Amino acid sequence: MNKLHSLYIGLMSGTSLDGIDAVLAKIGANGEASALDAISAPFSAELRKTLSELQSPGPNELHREKQAGNALALAYAEAIGQLLQKANLKPSDIAAIGAHGQTIRHQPHLGDMAYTHQTLNPALLAEKTGIDVVADFRSRDLAAGGHGAPLVPAFHAQQFVEDKNLAILNIGGIANLTLLPKNGEVTGFDCGPGNMLMDAWIHEHQGNAYDENGNWALQGKVNEELLAKMLSDSFFAKVPPKSTGRDDFHLAWAQEKLSGANYLCEDVQATLLHLTAYSALEALARYAPQTQKLIVCGGGAKNNALMNLFKVKSQNFFKKPLEITTSESAGIDPQLVEGLAFAWLAWAHKEKRPANLPAVTGAKGPRILGACYPA
Repeated sequence: MNKLHSLYIGLMSGTSLDGIDAVLAKIGANGEASALDAISAPFSAELRKTLSELQSPGPNELHREKQAGNALALAYAEAIGQLLQKANLKPSDIAAIGAHGQTIRHQPHLGDMAYTHQTLNPALLAEKTGIDVVADFRSRDLAAGGHGAPLVPAFHAQQFVEDKNLAILNIGGIANLTLLPKNGEVTGFDCGPGNMLMDAWIHEHQGNAYDENGNWALQGKVNEELLAKMLSDSFFAKVPPKSTGRDDFHLAWAQEKLSGANYLCEDVQATLLHLTAYSALEALARYAPQTQKLIVCGGGAKNNALMNLFKVKSQNFFKKPLEITTSESAGIDPQLVEGLAFAWLAWAHKEKRPANLPAVTGAKGPRILGACYPA
């Protein structure tokens, strides 16, 4: 493409299963990206239930997964229609859609038999929107011996540039860190659960999709013994590159840690809030102790209790004060960073530019990510 910039749409529906973020992005010739417009569309109760059930093996699984992929494509197409209408654009104005799909299995530890699967019917999405679709971003990295995750650090490295030792913490269902030292190699990894366990626990006990601003967690008290038991999980001791997902952290995992003990529900929620904060800060202090500034993005950045906990607890991990802010300070709504990243990944595919970082994923080398489904 010889244009000074092109328009892309990035679609993200993360492990939190809360819905779809559709982001209209302007991407320059050198990959500089900005969000022009966006919409968020919640999943229907039926689709959310279906996707949640597919996280675990079950009867007639292949048929149910294919049906879910079709339903997700239709939901994506509807969100794109709303976004185009809002922005007063036509499908022909958009270079491509970057669609992540919904992760239902992530098994990167199986050598040549490793796989990751994001359910989606990208051909149906291309047909319904009339726009090229780039999807299946993770498989090429896995084929090269990587984890296929996290994918956003390459985008973070381009988007967030400051003259200091910087780290980006994305808190979706899972939390991942991108380490951007002032002088050094960009690295990154999944550091543990983000919103996933907190969302699952409050949904189980109060029927709410999430704990708004951590208000329920604030009614409880952290149980240090329970927190220590959760932090003893083997994932936290693994050395990067590493990635995780619902295969590792889920409601049954939390319930197993309770071991039949009689905890107040709000105390468990408070402990899960501390688990997210502690595991991220501990990983940051271990692998990037010279970090001066932490930028938080993703839905977790809008949890006031969690953001305040980061600021209080960071004093226990860092000798010098750690500046903590959200991506809003860099002009990007925290909720839109991942959607913007997948628009950028679609751009990178179209431009035939490698978009993985081997130091992050463990792949043998840089690879062009994704598969294109022409409209």
